[in-house]
Amino acid sequence: MTTLNWTIEYMSASTQPIAGQAEVVLTAGWRCIGTDGTNTASNYGSCSFPEPKTGDTFTPYAQLTQAEVLGWCYANGVNQTATEASVTQQVATLANPPVIQPPLPWATA
Repeated sequence: MTTLNWTIEYMSASTQPIAGQAEVVLTAGWRCIGTDGTNTASNYGSCSFPEPKTGDTFTPYAQLTQAEVLGWCYANGVNQTATEASVTQQVATLANPPVIQPPLPWATA
């Protein structure tokens, strides 16, 4: 069984106010890591977010949670299901490789 863990590795925020808000997150880098306890694989990427408009609900940068930012990623093009399936398959392939390189039969040890 593969255990999956999502993390936000960085966020880029505006240095100038946008729609009256400071430190608006514009981009986040994410990673999905999977492990079966022996083998580990991951997928990573970044996601851009639309700028807020005046009156939009806004969470100040210092109050953001990783879960909230991951939710933004999923809502803005990161396919959680496909990414988790890909990482799970990578771990399975590492555990049971479809191709191996056995020693040459004529080589002596």
